[in-house]
Amino acid sequence: MQEAQIPNSELPAIPSKRYFTIGEVSDLCCVKAYILRYWEQEFPSLKPMKRRGNRRYYQREDVLMIRQIRGLLYEEGYTISGARQKLLGSMDEPVSVAEPTEVLATDLIEQVIVRLENVLVTLKS
Repeated sequence: MQEAQIPNSELPAIPSKRYFTIGEVSDLCCVKAYILRYWEQEFPSLKPMKRRGNRRYYQREDVLMIRQIRGLLYEEGYTISGARQKLLGSMDEPVSVAEPTEVLATDLIEQVIVRLENVLVTLKS
């Protein structure tokens, strides 16, 4: 199955960590790294942190935005400029980056479970 054919609802869960490399984000979003670098040029709100050697480090918000961009382009059929306008809210139905969806809710629940399990381990020790 090609990457564009995988719906956002079937993407892997986002692990609870602070920073992700471009390779990790590529796997989490089922998008090639060169496409992520291109999207950085096309979507001004997508700005990963860069460190030594120009290495990109994405935060959870960046991964969520990439998944939203991916959904607009691959699932809803938007063009790059149409997706950019949709994200900027200049179309009829503004979209918030933090808009709750079934995928985001599942990821959030998984993160809460992991954190609660860590608290349980801490309390037992």
